[in-house]
Amino acid sequence: MDNQTSLLTGRIGMKEISISKLRRRRRGLISRIQSMELSVIRGSLIERYKRCGKPGCKCAESRGHGPKFYLSVSKPKQRPVMVYVPQDDVEQVGEYLSNFQKVRELLEELCEINLELLKRRKLF
Repeated sequence: MDNQTSLLTGRIGMKEISISKLRRRRRGLISRIQSMELSVIRGSLIERYKRCGKPGCKCAESRGHGPKFYLSVSKPKQRPVMVYVPQDDVEQVGEYLSNFQKVRELLEELCEINLELLKRRKLF
């Protein structure tokens, strides 16, 4: 998190920050979330090696063919979904996963700010 974030949620209490600063920070958070557009994805990137089973193949003596990458997405009360990620897309998928974590952090801070503004009856 950046320095401004740590100031709002860390060393000083939320109660000590002015309403105008809270609202300004809220606008900044919303802007950062919007700037990510659709470049987010939830899940985990998994690296796998597979053995083909062909007699005499080098994979029988090593880790296997690969690496092959898969996106694993878990949802409550459902089996995880595994989606193959081509080698050319691994870096981009990694960025999307990182962006998802950033959005989650930004949303958490946004919720903290909105809660504080609600407590002060200054949400809008």
